[in-house]
Amino acid sequence: MPDSRAALAMAVLQFNAVVGDLAGNAARIAQLARDAHAKGARLVLAPELALCGYPPEDLLLRPAFLEACEAALRSCAEALADLGDLQLVVGHPHALHLGGHVRTRSVAVPRTVNAASVLQGGRVTATYAKRELPNYQVFDERRYFVSGREAGLGPVVIDAGGVRVGLLVCEDAWFDEPAAAARVAGAEALVVINASPFHLGKAEERELRMVDRARTAGLPLVYAHMVGGQDEIVFDGASFAVDAQGRVCARASSFAEETLHLKLLGGGRVEGPLAPLPSMEAQAWGALVCGVRDYLGKNGFPGAILGLSGGIDSALVLAIAVDALGADKVRAVMMPSPYTADISWLDARDMAARLGVQYDEIGITPTFESFKAALAGQFAGLAEDTTEENIQARIRGTLLMALSNKTGRIVLTTGNKSEMATGYCTLYGDMAGGFAVIKDVAKTLVFRLARWRNAQGVSSGQGPVIPERIITRPPSAELRADQTDQDSLPPYEVLDAILERYMEDDQGVETICAAGYPREDVERVVRLIKLNEYKRRQAPVGIRITHRSFGKDWRYPITSKFRA
Repeated sequence: MPDSRAALAMAVLQFNAVVGDLAGNAARIAQLARDAHAKGARLVLAPELALCGYPPEDLLLRPAFLEACEAALRSCAEALADLGDLQLVVGHPHALHLGGHVRTRSVAVPRTVNAASVLQGGRVTATYAKRELPNYQVFDERRYFVSGREAGLGPVVIDAGGVRVGLLVCEDAWFDEPAAAARVAGAEALVVINASPFHLGKAEERELRMVDRARTAGLPLVYAHMVGGQDEIVFDGASFAVDAQGRVCARASSFAEETLHLKLLGGGRVEGPLAPLPSMEAQAWGALVCGVRDYLGKNGFPGAILGLSGGIDSALVLAIAVDALGADKVRAVMMPSPYTADISWLDARDMAARLGVQYDEIGITPTFESFKAALAGQFAGLAEDTTEENIQARIRGTLLMALSNKTGRIVLTTGNKSEMATGYCTLYGDMAGGFAVIKDVAKTLVFRLARWRNAQGVSSGQGPVIPERIITRPPSAELRADQTDQDSLPPYEVLDAILERYMEDDQGVETICAAGYPREDVERVVRLIKLNEYKRRQAPVGIRITHRSFGKDWRYPITSKFRA
């Protein structure tokens, strides 16, 4: 345990890294560390793989990338050489150069570890290799790394201001052995650098596990976390510290870059500011806003375009986009057809005015009639069906993509998880676009988030941003007369519950039926999920907010006869 006379000033750099921007990441980490040092910190923590960004995926299989990472690490160390009493712990990939290589076709890649290195006095003074490599959900670290255990590398404990501090990396702290090994090696406190992808409930789960780790080890623990969006993944920040008794004593804000200053005191105590954990709805909103802002910002898109239908899904996406980007960077386009209700026009105009975005109307009736005329000979004697419905959706998709091509703005699609699961969406139509904002948001959660965002608007004085009628009217694609979603799907309360059990929790049909859900509905939903895998494979990437999304953590064959 730390001596009662010792007080170690620490700082956590809750940092938004950009994958592949090695020079930029190194410069920002060095500057943030310098700023923290100026405020008294002597041990500073940057997140897991902060130097290269997380996850770098197959960049890790390129020798040139690993060499560039080593150069960036040296650059970061040299930038802080004048601060002799500063120790910076930073995450990066580290090639071992031990002669054992991984071969990818004709290229030999050095065996690589997921490392935490200590920088002091212009050089690397210690390097720890992650011991537990996750290979589930969105993780596939065993594809790229060897564990410190496999490489024969042991625990690393450093002296920081008179306190013996053991280093861990993310998954290590979820298992007993790495922390126990650090304690045996003399650790009086644990620091864990992390890049832990967000999903609903993860922040609470992570704190519970770290509380248990601190109690089991009998040591205070500091959890340094990344923040920001990377493709479909979001990191929520909320870095924290736990004392040796298992009390959460400090916490950074969620979904915001921040430097968290802490003091590690005698008796395993920790002092620092304690930000609250947001509600479930606030966490979901924060993740969606962060994901949109960083996807567009890091990829250089000047703004976003979306089709605003007067329905709740596009309304929610518009509100998220404006919160993420600002009204001046968002354009909404209403594209009415012969089946568009008057209230859809009115509500779309109302919402666009409330948020102050550019709003345009482009009627698709003439184009729709032209398509039908061109196909009249081919369709002679055949009744209208979903073919004509899909033509309308594809006309809209074409118009939005044309505007995107002309302006450089990305099209945000508006389909939700319930629709993606069941195929209630049109390839090359409403699925056409560059980023699927609510792809992992079930329809029932869409309604909850709409209500939540309106409540936030009321409490802030802004007022409701989504017209009430959009929330209360029955959902409809408006692709034929008097259409509602429930013409084709079970009630969303039933559909989403079945979806969660089957898709997210891997329950089988019989188990779900035994829980009281109608067999007809269960078999129908499961059948639709399986039939529409081919559609989801062609969908844009979208933000992950549940523990299982239709993305990296859903890998099912398109061609399959298994139906249970």
